[in-house]
Amino acid sequence: MAPTRQHKVVMPIWHRLSRVFLCLAGVILSLYALYVENMKEINNAYTALCDINEQVSCSKVFTSKYGRGFGIVGPILGEDSPLNVPNSLFGILFYFLQFVLGQRHTVNAVWSLIIMSVLSLIGCVYLAYILTFVLHDACVVCVTTYIVNILLFIVNVLKLNVVKSIAVKKSK
Repeated sequence: MAPTRQHKVVMPIWHRLSRVFLCLAGVILSLYALYVENMKEINNAYTALCDINEQVSCSKVFTSKYGRGFGIVGPILGEDSPLNVPNSLFGILFYFLQFVLGQRHTVNAVWSLIIMSVLSLIGCVYLAYILTFVLHDACVVCVTTYIVNILLFIVNVLKLNVVKSIAVKKSK
């Protein structure tokens, strides 16, 4: 029986760089959101760089009831639930998983990335609705995060096409 050849999958440079950039941007945005929320809790007079005016205020959004557990966890599981954490912590976990799982080049791994991206986009639509119609606010950090999530979804779909084409070539 002949030994099987192992093929090392090398993703295009645009994919590797875009994933690193987007995941890093997402983590930085999430860390900044967490910092602003913590600073606002310590000092209510704190003004974040993203607090431009009364209608454009990220700290107003981060410290609202929707800034923890997406405004859903607290009412369902209780305010003291370990899952009722700042949304930014969910973001940090999401971008970390996107980066780590993004190093895997299998169809199943890419489908996992896409499913996580779709869930993040559903969260973005929900939070954008809250931002616009409930809080009547514009949050620069939030909108930038939505853009990062959309771009990460696109990168994941493009990766699926690359991984599928490599799998087809291997089977021939």
